[in-house]
Amino acid sequence: MDNSLTLLGLLSVEPSYGYDLKHTYDRFFGVRKPLAFGQVYASLARMTRDGQILALADEAGGGPDRKKYEVTDLGRHRVSQWMFTPDVPSETLQSNLFAKTIIALLVNDNADRLLDVQRTEHLARMRELTREKQGANLMRMLLCDHALFHIEADLRWIDLTAARLTQLRNEITLP
Repeated sequence: MDNSLTLLGLLSVEPSYGYDLKHTYDRFFGVRKPLAFGQVYASLARMTRDGQILALADEAGGGPDRKKYEVTDLGRHRVSQWMFTPDVPSETLQSNLFAKTIIALLVNDNADRLLDVQRTEHLARMRELTREKQGANLMRMLLCDHALFHIEADLRWIDLTAARLTQLRNEITLP
C-alpha cells in the first residue's frame, strides 16, 4: 500500500493536522501496523514540496505550532489518478515460498515438511482472521476476507505443489 497516496486521499476529505491525519490513517489502515509520526510528517513535507498539499497558517497552542494541511487541485488529480489506476495482480513470478521449495529440492532436503510447516502457519492465520471477523464492523470484515482469500490461494498452491513434488524433483537440475 502506498502510504503517501493514502494520506493524500485522507487529506482530500478535509484539511487536517498531521497528528489527526496519522490517527485517521491508523483507524482505517494501521490496525496491525500503525504509521509512525515521522513517516506522516516526511510524507507531508514531500507532498508540500511537490505542490500536492498546502500548509495553512500555523496555529499556536500549548506545544509547538501546529500546521493544518489541505489538498491542492494537483493533489486531488493525483489521488483520482491513483484510485483509478488498476493494481497489477502479481508483478513478478517470484515468491519466497516457491524459492524455499526449489532450494529444499536442490539441497535434497524435505520439501514435503517445508510445505507442511507453511500449511500449518497458513491455517493458523486463517483461524486468527476468522475469529477477528466475529463481531467486527464491515470494514474490518472485508479486510479480513481479503487476507483470507489470499491465504486460500496460497493453500491451493501448497497442495498442488505437494502433489507434484516428485515430478518437480525430477525436473530440477543444476547446470
